[in-house]
Amino acid sequence: MEPWFRGIFLSLILLAPNAIAQQEPDRPMVVEPKVERRDINEADIDTEDFEMGIFVGNISIEDFANSVLVGARLTYHISEGFFTEATYAKAKAGQTSFEILSGGAPFLTEDERQYSYYDLSLGYRFSGETFVTQNWVFNSDFYIQAGAGSTEFGGDDRFTATFGAGYRLLLTDWLVLRVDGKDHIFNSELIGPEKNTHNLAFSVGTSVFF
Repeated sequence: MEPWFRGIFLSLILLAPNAIAQQEPDRPMVVEPKVERRDINEADIDTEDFEMGIFVGNISIEDFANSVLVGARLTYHISEGFFTEATYAKAKAGQTSFEILSGGAPFLTEDERQYSYYDLSLGYRFSGETFVTQNWVFNSDFYIQAGAGSTEFGGDDRFTATFGAGYRLLLTDWLVLRVDGKDHIFNSELIGPEKNTHNLAFSVGTSVFF
């Protein structure tokens, strides 16, 4: 190879990388994001469909003041949203305002003041989450329900319609905390003409899946 040709060849080799670099546009610097992942403790709902629990609360028996209410419930979860529930509870009715003010003979005997009911209802729940702290979250849901049953009060059994709503907090995958409110509606003529009475009950309870 001639010396002059060898010099030209070497010059092209040395200049080629610079020419390619000049043709390439400036590339922006890529910044890698640093995202810190949070560990969230969340209780999962157990796979069992049955839920059984107890509750205590207060019921306002129309015309007969407020009374302590205790009861139990059995729930079957049909699907992710729908459920059916059977409930039984009892209380002891207080005195009417007339009995208290007049001091006269009571309207009801002690046995007739025993108030108890059972009902079967259909409900639907709206699932969600409840955050206690940034790293502590519970599954929860708000639900509505309606049903029918029977109320034993004043020495008689009365057909009862029920409407209610509640809040359920899943403490673990098997333990549940519940807060409920329910209206029990039935006809009564104990202290006058027959009328629809609204008996509002509010309770707090716990239940387990099995």
